Amino acid sequence: MPARAAVKDLYFNRELSLLKFNERVLALAEDDRTPLLERLRFVCIVSSNLDEFFEIRVASLNEQVRQSPALKGIDGLTPTEVYERVSEAAHALIARQYTLLNREILPRLQAEGVVLHMAQGWTPAQRAWAHEVFRRDVMPLLTPIGLDPAHPFPRVFNKSLNFAVRLRGRDAFGRSASVAIVQAPRALPRLTQMPPALSGNPHGYVMLTSFLQAFVGDLFPGMEVEGCYQWRVTRNSDLYVDDEEITNLRQALQGELTQRHFGDAVRLELADATPPELESFLLKEFSLPPAAAYRVDGPVNLSRLMHLANAVDRPDLKFHDFRGPVPEPFNKRGLTPEALFRAIAAQDRLLHHPYQSFRPVIDFLTAAAADPAVVSIKQTIYRTGEDSELMRLLLAAARSGKEVTVVVELMARFDEQTNINWAAKLEEVGAHVVYGVVGHKTHAKMALVLRQERGRLRRYGHLGTGNYHPSTARLYTDFGLFTADPRICEDMDQIFAQLTGLGARRRLKCLLQSPFTLHEAMVSMIRREARHARAGRPARIMAKMNALLEPTVIAELYKASRAGVKIDLIVRGVCTLRAGVPGLSENIAVRSIVGRFLEHSRAYYFYNAGNEDVYLGSADWMDRNFFRRVEVAFPVSDPALKKRVIEEAFTLALRDTYAWHQQPGGDYARPRTRRKPFSLQARLMSTLGGDHTELE
Repeated sequence: MPARAAVKDLYFNRELSLLKFNERVLALAEDDRTPLLERLRFVCIVSSNLDEFFEIRVASLNEQVRQSPALKGIDGLTPTEVYERVSEAAHALIARQYTLLNREILPRLQAEGVVLHMAQGWTPAQRAWAHEVFRRDVMPLLTPIGLDPAHPFPRVFNKSLNFAVRLRGRDAFGRSASVAIVQAPRALPRLTQMPPALSGNPHGYVMLTSFLQAFVGDLFPGMEVEGCYQWRVTRNSDLYVDDEEITNLRQALQGELTQRHFGDAVRLELADATPPELESFLLKEFSLPPAAAYRVDGPVNLSRLMHLANAVDRPDLKFHDFRGPVPEPFNKRGLTPEALFRAIAAQDRLLHHPYQSFRPVIDFLTAAAADPAVVSIKQTIYRTGEDSELMRLLLAAARSGKEVTVVVELMARFDEQTNINWAAKLEEVGAHVVYGVVGHKTHAKMALVLRQERGRLRRYGHLGTGNYHPSTARLYTDFGLFTADPRICEDMDQIFAQLTGLGARRRLKCLLQSPFTLHEAMVSMIRREARHARAGRPARIMAKMNALLEPTVIAELYKASRAGVKIDLIVRGVCTLRAGVPGLSENIAVRSIVGRFLEHSRAYYFYNAGNEDVYLGSADWMDRNFFRRVEVAFPVSDPALKKRVIEEAFTLALRDTYAWHQQPGGDYARPRTRRKPFSLQARLMSTLGGDHTELE
């Protein structure tokens, strides 16, 4: 490292980098080329992302402020400095979000007959209809709470919709209360469709907020309502399980889940018209500083508007429907289990979702569950969804007497309860269910099938960069590899044995595994490229991932850059490495591709004197993935498949004219170019998916 480089010159702040990513997502909503309902969808995605940002990252930051306010991180900032900068950036981002919604997206939707009917604009007939809906469907579920010594402030659920009502007068008991709280039950829909004839539009909707604000007086007969203001509080939602104290992870986790919704408050969102004294009252109630208050000109939970984007049947206002085709040989009609396994045995098979269908993965497990020759199925599950065909196949296989072993990660954030439910169902039918290793999330994506063939067992494996979740496989870009390579499949078996049993660290032939060999292997390959460059030989590193944070890897990339290695990093989200710094990282370029599909695949390329080592894996280059998770990276050895990965993960991505390029100060920009516009995702939809409607 250059001796003059201060710590702050080496690393960007993680939280600020994450907010920069959400700015790039919001830019899709601001882009006129994005279909109108998709623009609304991206606004909602930003809101959902920010919810998790506050629940996890800001909650952690608050802990740091409380415990070590003066301790500087690797970015050279104290927790207090980070909090102040995060607050400033988040306030600016949210203001930009609501401005876009109110001034551009909603007016344009209204022009297309997609309308949110606000109470102040109701006609008498619309108001009468709304009042009837309120009294029939909403009011019976509401429990107004007048704040007085006998009615303390209610316990408020994380991210629940609430209303603060200012009142004047006395009730039937002679009590006077100036403030009441009305909590909106989660069972109530946040959007209700108005009859088209009454709306005057084919798609007219009323928000729950409008019902409450218009008719809240019905809850307080004989009293005067001076104002009704929506608000919600975001709480710390990270789960804490003491590794040393627990004896049953599932029971411990179920106990924690009940408390998740009542963690420490981290953010207060409230209507822009809320009186200052009411804001101060709420901040005091939740022990929050003034900077934690976010006044908004619109719904306090924009992610609820996702229902509007989903419910409105206007294909002309959405991305055209795209379903990746089933590639050969999996698309053959009447493909038998025998033929499917024979096709995998003949050669490795690569899938690239969503440009190619996830169906072959389901068919692989369907064949395994139905084939009498299959004796065992082993599977890791991180996220799979509440309604999972894959899980039903595993249940059916266990019922039929096959040995089914499932490593279920119970600590998959926000999917804990779903995974607990599946684990219980699997255990009921006799499957072997384990929860991996306490303290190390099992994030690896593996399925292994053992099949009896000619008197001996043969293994067939599937490894992927994404979850076994058919729904997200249509939205996230990921690679998957089918293989019968004995070395890879034996390694997979070793990892399963390690996760289900006890014993010393296993020596693997092909796979790289966290927390044991993946980090040291990545560092070693980076250093090898640096040695080649110093010796005057060609050297090249390309890597694609969701996040880049781990300091040792970043330090080695800096050294490799100074040695002359050309490094291209495609990092969708958080990146704390600083690219393009003279004398430090001038040979490193960082790009971020944010588009219709969420870029989720992890791929690593090292030139290695022309041997071109290519790995796919489940791990981002983060501390947690290297040291606190069970991850797997697998080599792509078949020349044709290796060529595909290089082309589809890197070559085309580096041509993408819509990609965001990291700037020296940490901002991201799309460089101006005279080149013909080119989109990685549109090209792959065309070449792999046979779809030519979005070609550049």
